[in-house]
Amino acid sequence: MDTQISHVTQQYLNEFYQILDTMIQRMTNVDINNSISHNFILQMIPHHEAAIEMSNNVLQYTTNIELQNIALNIISSQTQSIEAMLRAFDRCSTVMNQNTDVINYQRAYNSIIEAMFSDMANAPISNNININFINEMIPHHIGAVSMARNALRFDLCTELIPIINEIIRSQSLSVQAMRTLLARLESQA
Repeated sequence: MDTQISHVTQQYLNEFYQILDTMIQRMTNVDINNSISHNFILQMIPHHEAAIEMSNNVLQYTTNIELQNIALNIISSQTQSIEAMLRAFDRCSTVMNQNTDVINYQRAYNSIIEAMFSDMANAPISNNININFINEMIPHHIGAVSMARNALRFDLCTELIPIINEIIRSQSLSVQAMRTLLARLESQA
């Protein structure tokens, strides 16, 4: 790991931490109710919005075409996911769950996001912005997959289930692509 951080890398990191702080605030301050479908949508939207902002941030700095494609794919897929969740929101918010299910869902959700926030905030830092982005985004995507799998354990709005399955599919593939690129980038460093 490089000990010296350039001014440009510091600018990138400052923006990343600002986006992360906003995401943490928005994801932890959701007004939950007895609809897990409703809660999931309100919790996942700021998560997706942060990924879009983080991807736009790295696109200002990277010249790596493979990473640009990963970032553009994140922007595209998560924008579509937000739009789908917003279209389903009113109908899905009417699907209510037992109080014990909501408690169990929320307990697992809190554990997932706590680990994700910690892993992102403590991601290894180097003077390589490409490596930094991947180290930050992998735990972000793993968090989304875990949040989605947690939600699927409970009764949900049927319209939400394919959206959640697509989150799992697309973000799992993105993690694989980022891990492959990370290994190549680290071997070149």
